Amino acid sequence: MTLAAVDIGGTFTDIIILEDDGSLRFYKGLTTPKEPEIGVRKGLQQLGVKKLSKLFHATTIATNALLGQLNLELPRTALVVTKGFRDIIEIGRQNRPELYNLYFTKPKPLVPRDSRYEVDERTTPDGKVIKEPNLKDLDELLKKSYEAVAISFLHSYKNPENEKKVKDYLSKFFKYVVASHEVSPEQREYERTSTTVINAMLMPIVSRYVEGLRSLAEEVYIMSSSGGLITLEETVRRPVQIIESGPSAGLIGAKVFAEKLGYKDVISFDMGGTTAKAGAIVNGEVEITSEYEVGGRTHHGRIIKGSGYPVRFPFVDLAEVSAGGGTIIWVDEGGALRVGPISAGADPGPVCYGRGGVYPTLTDAMAVEGKIGDLLSGEMRLDIKSAEAALSKLGDPIDIAEEAIKLASVEMARAIRLVTVERGLDPENFTLFAFGGAGPQFALELADEMGIREVIVPPHPGLFSALSLLTADLRFEARKAFPEDVDKAFEELESNIHDVDYFIRYIDARYKGQGWELTVRVEKGQDYRKAFEEKYLSTYGYTLPYPIEVVLVRVFGVKRLIDLKLTEQTSGEVKVSKRKVYLGDWTEVEVYKRETLPKGFKAKGPAIIEEYSSTTVVKDGWEFEVSKFGSIILRRV
Repeated sequence: MTLAAVDIGGTFTDIIILEDDGSLRFYKGLTTPKEPEIGVRKGLQQLGVKKLSKLFHATTIATNALLGQLNLELPRTALVVTKGFRDIIEIGRQNRPELYNLYFTKPKPLVPRDSRYEVDERTTPDGKVIKEPNLKDLDELLKKSYEAVAISFLHSYKNPENEKKVKDYLSKFFKYVVASHEVSPEQREYERTSTTVINAMLMPIVSRYVEGLRSLAEEVYIMSSSGGLITLEETVRRPVQIIESGPSAGLIGAKVFAEKLGYKDVISFDMGGTTAKAGAIVNGEVEITSEYEVGGRTHHGRIIKGSGYPVRFPFVDLAEVSAGGGTIIWVDEGGALRVGPISAGADPGPVCYGRGGVYPTLTDAMAVEGKIGDLLSGEMRLDIKSAEAALSKLGDPIDIAEEAIKLASVEMARAIRLVTVERGLDPENFTLFAFGGAGPQFALELADEMGIREVIVPPHPGLFSALSLLTADLRFEARKAFPEDVDKAFEELESNIHDVDYFIRYIDARYKGQGWELTVRVEKGQDYRKAFEEKYLSTYGYTLPYPIEVVLVRVFGVKRLIDLKLTEQTSGEVKVSKRKVYLGDWTEVEVYKRETLPKGFKAKGPAIIEEYSSTTVVKDGWEFEVSKFGSIILRRV
């Protein structure tokens, strides 16, 4: 049995092969953005793998399609709504992401007005059908050529009968038809309709993509935005749940590894070639949010409300900024140095990669300072002179590199503050868990910025999102809106999910009269009212003497797939060399080969730890120790 985990990022495609004896083999190669499957096949071929028994995969195809990537044109889609609600996705909410911009325009509706069709039907808020759908209203739709159809009727989350009738009818004429109760059976008409439209548009694209994966393995699982693996069938049925597939894998891996090392309060920091992402793990739990916007603009890691298209589906709560190894360094019209948001990506990549890049990046800055040598254990030689020349166009290369690294660190610290300080959490009480190809390079810069005293660099950090896929569980999600009896609703949902090891329960609740909810995890047998008030108190600092209203119950059925076991280096000859590195001034430091460091090995900075997938920079004033599973624990002296 050969099992593989594949993570396709903006710059690199990472593959990990898990053999029957528990050993791991690795591949890290540049992504082929226009046709990502080419990079995957190339990696498997290089690893000598022809057929896999299982494939675990994290992908950005859904996000790329919604952002308008070349070769991923959104299919022509129709929307069927209740009579009188034709313009629901155009009216939307009255959020203004730019309050003082008189020329602001809303994002263009994904479905134009002439592709929206009204059906004379009506269901009341309590779920009573007072008018069945008139199917003759769909005659005009049947004359047109559409690749997908979305159906969203008023109050279908309480009673989906009318949606089911229309879907059954349209499925005779169209291959991809989705109704809102199948994707987002919950309140808020605009968000539910938007979610359904996005799901319909992604169905043909994702269906074609996963067909290419079926030939690679007997079983294929895709990472979902909620932090669990889902089957290919579920991926095609509800592709809206893989929009944040890639970033969620690393956060789940950080939770699992931190738990094995005995840490419960952890900040995950994932810095790859294109972006940096931060997430908080509090008391061993990953935060879940139920609303997200896709295709919008970001502002210091948070999506600007009203600038994109809302999706009502569970997502792991991450903050993301445009700061990766490939982020371009430039000077604006006022002469100020800027970092990002544009990235050199995989093609052409940083200047030092020697692939035709002309704009200096953060990777070039680290290279000219000697903080990174050749990549991929020497397989990828760096062109330092070209990187210096590119930085020289902006000023003194070392001065520019230093300032760019500081600017990027400040920007990434914002993401950490968003998932800690803005939630009332003190980052000094957390351990930083740093991974991604560039994460360990910048980890101590961030730790100093945030006052963090301890940092963990897991094994294979540059491949960690792929490795995390091997720690993830299979998840099945179900929900019910406005339950009359919360405990009974949980039991009903769980009775419809079979062949799982255990369940995770959540409620979306609020005080009666409020407009928005909190997502709260509830243990079996726990009073959901008490769980809500504890979460409300920790979030806002007070509680209210009002009745509690549960607007949604949600259940995840979880099934364990594999138990990943990592081997440790216990003895052997430590390989160390020396290199000059710029750390305020040029200093000769020891450079260790990580794979030769045994468990228990200790040393003080300044130092560099090199390995196949990444490089760890140990600053002066810090020490490091090799811990369980080959993890490196860095502590402030």
